[in-house]
Amino acid sequence: MIVVVGAGAAGLAAAIFASAGGQPVTVIETTPDGGRKILISGGGRCNILPETLAPRRFVTDSPAPLVRRYLCSWPLREQRTFFERDVGVPLKFEPDPGKWFPVSDRARDVRNGLIDLARRKNVEFRFNTALVDVVPSPPGLVVRTSRGELDASAVILATGGLSVPATGSTGTGLTVARALGHVVHETYPALTPLVASPAVHANLAGVSLNVRIRARHPPGGQSHFVGSDRPLTDAEAHGGFLFTHRGYSGPSVLDMSHVAIRSLSEDSPRAVLRVRWAELDEASWHRELVGAGGLVANVVAAQVPKRLADALVAECGIPQGLHAAELRRDDRMKLVERLIAYPLPWTDHEGFKKAEVTGGGVALDEVEPRTLESRRVRGLFLCGEILDAFGPIGGHNFAWAWATGRLAGLGAAEKVAG
Repeated sequence: MIVVVGAGAAGLAAAIFASAGGQPVTVIETTPDGGRKILISGGGRCNILPETLAPRRFVTDSPAPLVRRYLCSWPLREQRTFFERDVGVPLKFEPDPGKWFPVSDRARDVRNGLIDLARRKNVEFRFNTALVDVVPSPPGLVVRTSRGELDASAVILATGGLSVPATGSTGTGLTVARALGHVVHETYPALTPLVASPAVHANLAGVSLNVRIRARHPPGGQSHFVGSDRPLTDAEAHGGFLFTHRGYSGPSVLDMSHVAIRSLSEDSPRAVLRVRWAELDEASWHRELVGAGGLVANVVAAQVPKRLADALVAECGIPQGLHAAELRRDDRMKLVERLIAYPLPWTDHEGFKKAEVTGGGVALDEVEPRTLESRRVRGLFLCGEILDAFGPIGGHNFAWAWATGRLAGLGAAEKVAG
């Protein structure tokens, strides 16, 4: 029997493909129904896949070529065919923001479709069952659970990481992997909102716009973006930005939050974040302000939301009723600097409670590249968020879950059959 631990995105994919070998497959899942992260993804719509695979945008402390190998093992075209033909969920593409969604706009259809497909393939589900331990017991493994033990020829750990613990992500799989001798890189919340204390921009809560953010801090480690010499201590993101009552959120903030978060745990100054509030560059802003006939605040508000424009002008000590023609050169320089490289005052982050993924995890070179079988414990396979890699928001982490789940499922089926 093959036992899959976890009925999330990676676990469901693993169970479906593990069943291809004809061996019995049992899934154990902590929650009553599984797929809780699928249900909340994309605002309840489930952004199943991105427009294109982007291994260069993934972050890992492991050998970078392995990310590309695992992620690209299942081409996007084949994944879309799988969901539409096998799972029975028609997809639609939305060019902005460049993601694939179910035509129904219902994440529940994706979760239910995967579980129904697994059941059609005779996969057994044991919900409300928590993992306790995995113990090697040659020639197989014993899976200890909150509801008894299971003897397995192969075990697939698809327990996820630590993000959004309300969905059932407790980190048990990481604990088990570490106890079995695997190298587990330090975990941290990733793709999570940032906090400012005091909340100096609380009065702007609800204001949103597209921005560019650059995050930098003195290097403290050897991590790099996949396929790049650029260290993880230097990140740039472009996209939506949202002021919240506690700090900042939105895709651009989430995509570079790991740099800020990791700087808190390193023996160096915390990361400096600078925001460019509009597409205009320095020279363009100067031209706008020098040649304008209206109020300074209105000139700025032509490019950014009015509440933000008023706040930026006020921060520079410029009267709200001042006309652009009356603006002193020093004040104009100060304002333009805030418009193109605003120092974002942040102090902390929202943690795993609101993180979309877990950074760190089991090192990628701890598993066989072709099958994701553990190099420490034969018969044990690992996939999904438990592995040390994550991508940007927008379906990239689902693509990772589907692809690595499939690899582990096929690898376990091959192991048992052979």
